Amino acid sequence: MSILYIVLVMLMPSPSASQCHFHRPRVAGFSREGDILIGAVIAAHADRVFPGTAYTALPAPISCQKFHFQNYQRIQGMVFALREINENPHLLSNLTLGYRIYDSCTVLQRTLDGTFWMLTEQDQPMPNYRCQESPRLAAIIGDSASTRSIIMAHLLGRYKIPQVSYFSTSPLLSDRNQFPSFFRTIPSDDFQSRGLAQLVIHFGWAWVGLLAVDSDYGRQVIQILQKELVQAGVCIAFSENILTSQVDRNAFHIVQVIKNSKATAIVIISADYDMAPVVDEIVRQNVTAKVWIGSEGWATSTFFPMEKYAGALVGSLGFAIHSGDMPGFTEYLSSVHPSKSPGDTLIRTFWEEAFGCKWLGQETLFSSMDNNTNPCSGVEKFSSLRVNYNDVTDLRVTYNIYSAVYAIALALQDLISCKPGEGPFLNGNCANITHFQSWQLLHYVKSVRFQSEFGTEAVFDENGNPPARYDIINWQLSPHGTVQHVMVGSYDPSTPSGQHLLINVSAIQWADGGTQVPLSVCSPSCPPGFRKITIPGEPVCCFQCVLCPQGEISNHSESISCIHCSWDKWPNSRQDQCIAKNTEFLGYEEPLGAILAAISLFLSSFPIFVLGLFHYFRDTPIVRANNRALSYHLLLSIMLCFLCSWSFIGYPAPEKCLLRQAAFGIIFAFCVSCILAKTIMVVIAFKATKPNSDFRRWVGPKLSYLIIGCGTVTQICLCLLWLIVYPPFMVNNIHTNPGKIIIECNEGSPIAFWCMLGYLGLLASISFIVAFLARHLPGNFNEAKCITFSMLAFLSVWLAFIPTYLSSKGKYMVAMEVFAILSSSSALLFCIFSPTCYILLLRPDMNTKQFLMGRER
Repeated sequence: MSILYIVLVMLMPSPSASQCHFHRPRVAGFSREGDILIGAVIAAHADRVFPGTAYTALPAPISCQKFHFQNYQRIQGMVFALREINENPHLLSNLTLGYRIYDSCTVLQRTLDGTFWMLTEQDQPMPNYRCQESPRLAAIIGDSASTRSIIMAHLLGRYKIPQVSYFSTSPLLSDRNQFPSFFRTIPSDDFQSRGLAQLVIHFGWAWVGLLAVDSDYGRQVIQILQKELVQAGVCIAFSENILTSQVDRNAFHIVQVIKNSKATAIVIISADYDMAPVVDEIVRQNVTAKVWIGSEGWATSTFFPMEKYAGALVGSLGFAIHSGDMPGFTEYLSSVHPSKSPGDTLIRTFWEEAFGCKWLGQETLFSSMDNNTNPCSGVEKFSSLRVNYNDVTDLRVTYNIYSAVYAIALALQDLISCKPGEGPFLNGNCANITHFQSWQLLHYVKSVRFQSEFGTEAVFDENGNPPARYDIINWQLSPHGTVQHVMVGSYDPSTPSGQHLLINVSAIQWADGGTQVPLSVCSPSCPPGFRKITIPGEPVCCFQCVLCPQGEISNHSESISCIHCSWDKWPNSRQDQCIAKNTEFLGYEEPLGAILAAISLFLSSFPIFVLGLFHYFRDTPIVRANNRALSYHLLLSIMLCFLCSWSFIGYPAPEKCLLRQAAFGIIFAFCVSCILAKTIMVVIAFKATKPNSDFRRWVGPKLSYLIIGCGTVTQICLCLLWLIVYPPFMVNNIHTNPGKIIIECNEGSPIAFWCMLGYLGLLASISFIVAFLARHLPGNFNEAKCITFSMLAFLSVWLAFIPTYLSSKGKYMVAMEVFAILSSSSALLFCIFSPTCYILLLRPDMNTKQFLMGRER
């Protein structure tokens, strides 16, 4: 509707000079004459009431409501700046600046009415019309809201009249094609939106609610803010609009959404007067424990620092435009009086509201006044005021207006200072200060680069924006129970990367009174040792925490994946760091290894003892009958069998892995071959006693050595082939027990290993069969019986070893093989030599040839 209105304005023909007065409602503003005028549209009231329209008569004027003391201070800031300039002999000497100020009451229609009133300089303004020939209006300051400034900028840009806003932040206004004459003394929301996003990210808030007024200002900020937050991985819990078309601003619905959301951090993009109904509803529904993050539209507002709102708003954080200094402004505010400003139509309303009185014979805009109100005397003291009108500790928006006035004044000064022939216009011409065109002043406003003696900086970039810098404000509870704004940081995009946002976290007072930053997350943070799993249908910030799989860790919070530990490390019990795995092998230091080594050493002494015993009784019949040479070889081999178990105990070095199984196989092959030779020689010796027996030629040591040699050499060949083709090697086994590194020997070729054992089984089986068949040979001492039992025990041990060995892991597998070696070797020693030792030591009477031949009992 407002855009259509502007189009109609553009198309309306210009009436003649005799048509200065049309039947239109009068526009009520106030002014002070001067050689050059500066206009201003400033909302002195924060709300309004639209009259009912029956369309049978002209609509009644809009009723302005809620006089805003802080806004009136801003109006006085403009008047103060103009007074300073007029009294400055070095700035615009011989010229007096006047003003025209209009109260828009935050209404688009009144903003347009006030703009036309300044352009036409008539109490009954008409679009596209001006009665005066002299262009006394230099520029217009205003408005505060972006939507109203956009309407003004469309109109003023058509005539190239400079417009300087003090509080409009919409990025749309930076478009020079649409708004060629627009400037502002407040940064664009492009900077604020990114700053708000960085503030949210800085505190780690991942689940954030957004609340924005349904205007160009709110929509633009929310659009940029959402983009920045989403790119940073922050999720939007909800996004609601403050509906300005509704009296209550849709407050009940908004507060219900806030209460039902788990989001603690709520970003609010709004002006203070639009946010006020929402805050009232927040207090009514007792919404607490929220962190309100405010835009510059309300972050330093004085609407709310009252005891009523303390519980709801304490702990809030917000962006505020950088404050400035206005020397002498405090004294000026205290000097304001109706008698000194007869043209100021707002000062009487201010006086009535500030001092709680009523001017006799004057109508008030506030129906709340009753007949008991004291009359205003005009001698009331400003020292008794408890309103924010005379509070100059936080001159932010007022300082922006102050700077805007100086920017226009400095542009006028540059226009005056132009030297003929060196001017910026055609042929070096300069503009005439008494008849300059608006586009000529616009040229100088664009190039303003000046800092006044009071520190006022007037600088605009190519888009009409000032340097961006914000203060970060924290709402804190004062000792008196009121809310105060405390600066806790700053945001300056011009600083080096990484230093844009500076915050003193320790200076922040949170809503709960603590120093811990409140959390605002959809799901609790996943601690180290866990990873995040997204919930189907939910935003990425809503997730479940799942323990990392076995063997993996996450060493920081909010991990989305777990990482594997290196092969030599293993997660600790909390799965948040990798620790070195314990190594495992059958060592001499641990009890099992030490016991087996001691048993091996102890048992190896028995063959030596028996060997000594046999050597001592070497000439006795029983030792001779046992084939003394073979017995010696067998006892030595059994001793080596006991000792070879040592090669399986201790750290499995590569050379030990290479030789231990081969040494075991060859030694046992030699041992079993000795038993086989012994068995065969027993049979041959018995057969050779018969007359004319052919076995006599086999009696002697040659056959024995041949059997031993063939049996042992075959095993040696198998082992050499194994070591050459598939040699065993040391390996770190990390798969059998994930929490340990089992240092073991890989046999290289399992087939070769089992072939080696199978060959030993073959030799033992042959020996068993031969001995079993010879067990009934005559004689009181038949060694074949002993060999039969020894081979039976030997085979039993190794047959039991196979399944047990295959089912064992790590050091227990090695221990099982050592146990099998010791058991089988002990069986051979006991079964073969215990009967002989018994006779030698305990029954020497049986150590005779007659007894051995069975001729004696």
